[in-house]
Amino acid sequence: MTTPTAPTDRSLPVSDILSPLHAEHVALGATLTSFAGWQMPLRYAGDLAEHVAVRTAAGLFDLSHMGELEITGPQAAAALDYALVGDLTALDVGRARYTMIVEEDGGVLDDLVVYRLAPASFVVVANASNVHVVRAALAERLVGFDATMVDASLTTALIAVQGPRAEEIVASVTDPADRAAVIGLAYYTATNATVSGIAALVARTGYTGEDGFEMFVPAEHAVELWRDLLAAGAPHGLVPAGLSARDSLRLEAGMPLYGNELDRTTTPYDAGLGRVVRLTKTAPDGSPLPFVGRAALAARHTSEPARVLVGLEGLGRRAARHGYDVLTGTAADAPVVGHVTSGAPSPTLGHPIAMAYVTPEVSAPGSALAVDVRGRREPVRVVRLPFYRRAR
Repeated sequence: MTTPTAPTDRSLPVSDILSPLHAEHVALGATLTSFAGWQMPLRYAGDLAEHVAVRTAAGLFDLSHMGELEITGPQAAAALDYALVGDLTALDVGRARYTMIVEEDGGVLDDLVVYRLAPASFVVVANASNVHVVRAALAERLVGFDATMVDASLTTALIAVQGPRAEEIVASVTDPADRAAVIGLAYYTATNATVSGIAALVARTGYTGEDGFEMFVPAEHAVELWRDLLAAGAPHGLVPAGLSARDSLRLEAGMPLYGNELDRTTTPYDAGLGRVVRLTKTAPDGSPLPFVGRAALAARHTSEPARVLVGLEGLGRRAARHGYDVLTGTAADAPVVGHVTSGAPSPTLGHPIAMAYVTPEVSAPGSALAVDVRGRREPVRVVRLPFYRRAR
């Protein structure tokens, strides 16, 4: 188990939980930051170098702050069908699904990845900042089902290798008996495998827009795997990468971040993710299957949106940031038509990019708008998401 200990950096809250890889991050000279109650690496050598390494070679991420909630029992699938917006009964063993947990009014409590490990065994991976919210909601929603939940967040380490060289690197630390199964994983599938001599759940998933793997291992073995991956990946250009690079990578890939593009005031449809809501899921008798938020989401599905999540391509030099106003143009009296949710200079594309919620009438690709960047109105153009899509 990861034991909270007093941080050595007095700028960080003493209540922060330390990753099982904390000493490795300190030894590598990482800049640490408080994030969702954890001390995590913000960067090592530099944001740009880490971002470019993931796009061109590989990056190694410590994601141990994410939450892992294990749901097991004869009615585990039925319980998750009721608790989440997705159809988990239909999820095959060995596959993963991106889904969400919402309130009765359809507002998003968190976006999740759910793995089915066996017919009656699932792992729900929640954002670090929302683990307690998801755990509490699931505890309420599992009542009446023959299913139990165990929070394995503090006993599980999650390490990711992302980038075009990820397969070679992960394969090199995988037991030969499991190597073909790991290499053969399709996107959003997972398998049990031995990596660096450690029993792990290896998944072909990620949050960077690149090919990559995420490995769940017992926290006490995280250091062994981390060091082996660093050594195996060095000849391939792998570098450790922090939260800052992870954020710029996911922005280029058009992936939502809870607290930016998603929150309790936002439904999956608002965020352009209505595809994860399975209003078509049915009970064994063919009747519509009830789930938390169904009525509100069904109504939202057929109504006109009040706002639309769009991509903005910056035509100037200054990057928009979270919360900045979006306007109809650069004129002094141009009205506000939305707000930026995420924004940054794009290392891959070479110009500023942002995601924003805007009113529907200005949401068409090609629409010319502006963003108020600290009093200066920077021209932007609406573009389709994602900004970056890797070559296949």
